[in-house]
Amino acid sequence: MKKLWQKENGPLADVERFTVGRDREMDLYLAKYDIIGSLAHAEMLRSVGLLREDEATLLHDALNTLLEQVENGQFTLEDGVEDVHSQVELLLTRMVGDAGKNIHIGRSRNDQVLTDIKLFLRHEIVALAQNTDTFFHALIAQSERFKQHLMPGYTHFQVGMVSSFGMWFGAYAEALCEDLYSLEAAYRLANKNPLGSAAGYGSSFPLDRALTTRLLDFEQPHVNALNAQMSRGKTEKFVAQALANIAATLTKMAYDCCMFMSSDMAFMRFPDELTTGSSIMPHKKNPDVFELVRARCNSLQALPNEIILMTNNLPSGYHRDFQLIKEKIFPAFEVLNDCLRMMQMMLERVEIQDRILEQEKYKYLFTVEEINRLFLSGMPFRDAYREVGKAVEEGRFERPELLPHTHLGSIGNLGNEQILAQMVRVMAVFNPQK
Repeated sequence: MKKLWQKENGPLADVERFTVGRDREMDLYLAKYDIIGSLAHAEMLRSVGLLREDEATLLHDALNTLLEQVENGQFTLEDGVEDVHSQVELLLTRMVGDAGKNIHIGRSRNDQVLTDIKLFLRHEIVALAQNTDTFFHALIAQSERFKQHLMPGYTHFQVGMVSSFGMWFGAYAEALCEDLYSLEAAYRLANKNPLGSAAGYGSSFPLDRALTTRLLDFEQPHVNALNAQMSRGKTEKFVAQALANIAATLTKMAYDCCMFMSSDMAFMRFPDELTTGSSIMPHKKNPDVFELVRARCNSLQALPNEIILMTNNLPSGYHRDFQLIKEKIFPAFEVLNDCLRMMQMMLERVEIQDRILEQEKYKYLFTVEEINRLFLSGMPFRDAYREVGKAVEEGRFERPELLPHTHLGSIGNLGNEQILAQMVRVMAVFNPQK
């Protein structure tokens, strides 16, 4: 079957195989958005007189029929059809005749694909933000639940100062809130309308780009047609970096959980059904979920660099290199959302060991508290530091008498209310009031 762009002599079979690659597979992610973009384009063409009323009505009904097929899982790409855009136009022509051949008036596959990608990315970004917000609130709940459960804090892998599980959970909650700042920037770039920029140089037809911007709920259009085309690759880089930031937070937290589950620390444990065993060591309870989250999220952190290396030496205009970005960015959302879901499932069922700090190996956690006590009793701070240091060296240091759930310093001042307020402000970007 000929392609939309094909002349009399088509490409060799090997050229076609190599150039199409996994595009047919990746384009199924875009089917819904290709149809939605075509609905807006058809309405705009009708409004400026480039489509007759009867043609626009036929296209509207046919496109909605195709949209139902996509949503019901019935839409497929036929053998010999290059991509989803060709499939939609082919089906429209079968369904409504010549009107289907006019759907491409004033449009290039360049701005058509770019519009599809922006609509897809915008939808996925919102879904990811919502899933991150759900996990965030689960962490805040655990922070409040365990705010009086003390734990050792480490620096350089050495016992440092007293911390709490409330602080630990709350730290990752705030980190996720900060990660959404970069997702917000990616969302704003994905929320600009490229439709009407054609191949990157505009169209001589009187297209109404403001209308398609409203119909597709974009925040604003790309003003310069060439810049609209240059946003291909750039938008995906913004998105990839945002995904990598969330992934970096998850992999750090997963690493913590692996350490905290170790028999040497044993700060936390999980029900048997959430861990795995060994084929030879019957006592083992392995943190496989956290290890796989760690590996998958480490892989996601390579995504921005992969896209940069694909695109950083390209001049302005469209290049086929961009096609390969879809293979990297599209599945990444599913991977990251799955990691968020699994982390939440695990940590909502965590069991925290109590009275950890009563172990002898943690007595030096309280040296700073003793220095502070001496200072408050009138001793100069540096003298107090030397006094406690000398007591440690001579083996005279004794931990102060503390209740099991004593709050020390800022440990009880988690700031969760302020963190919650930050998250509300960030999430407002992804849930605009229409």
